[in-house]
Amino acid sequence: MITETTEIGSKKHPRRIAIERSVAMRLARDEYARVADAVVGFSPDQWMLPTECPGWDVRAMVAHICGMAAMASAPWELARQTVKAGNAVKRTGAAQIDALTGLQVSERAARTPEELIAELRRIGPKAARARRRTPAFIRNRRLPEEQSIETMSEWWTIGYLMDVVLTRDPWMHRIDLSRATGNELVLTQDHDGVIVDDVVREWAGRHGRPYRLHLTGPAGGTWSEGDGGEEIELDAIEFCRSLSGRAQGEGLLRTVVPF
Repeated sequence: MITETTEIGSKKHPRRIAIERSVAMRLARDEYARVADAVVGFSPDQWMLPTECPGWDVRAMVAHICGMAAMASAPWELARQTVKAGNAVKRTGAAQIDALTGLQVSERAARTPEELIAELRRIGPKAARARRRTPAFIRNRRLPEEQSIETMSEWWTIGYLMDVVLTRDPWMHRIDLSRATGNELVLTQDHDGVIVDDVVREWAGRHGRPYRLHLTGPAGGTWSEGDGGEEIELDAIEFCRSLSGRAQGEGLLRTVVPF
């Protein structure tokens, strides 16, 4: 198990990637492909269905996934989106992440489902390559601002964002899309199980208490630390939804992990 201290996430010790980077880059590449495969099967009516993310239907969520992948695909696109979102924050007082995701959706408001699918097919591999090529001296830098997650704030390295969070984001949205449309959610141990394992280990480091966890389903497994801790058994996807704030968690399941 990864041992963490209370300093991780501080300005002096920003949160870093905890899995092998080659594994993280494989997950990034494959997740872009999986979410693109998932949206191809949507019927015209399914694109208009609401999702669990407030204000977003399926089409808006896919637009966000495209926009976030585009942001990761080139430094100039990252800079463009960051500046435009920052201007929106100054005008409206919105949170930076809300301004950024709102920009991604609004810029694609006129695109058809077919155009969004084509963009995702094109931009996903490009984003994966750009993330893989980001050099260590950049990834090891601290992001310029604290990141707010639910009721807490912490500092991240650029690498934690680029290598980890930008894969968890489309992964969780692929789950959102499956729940919205009723389409099958494709899960395998060698992909989704690895993502879940990384989430579990970060979750355990964040709460720092003894536990025994058994997650069911294709992405599940068993983890434990110490004696006499809380015992939890549930579906692996529901576990991650709880940590993301999408489902109500109790006890250790109230510990937040970024997605």
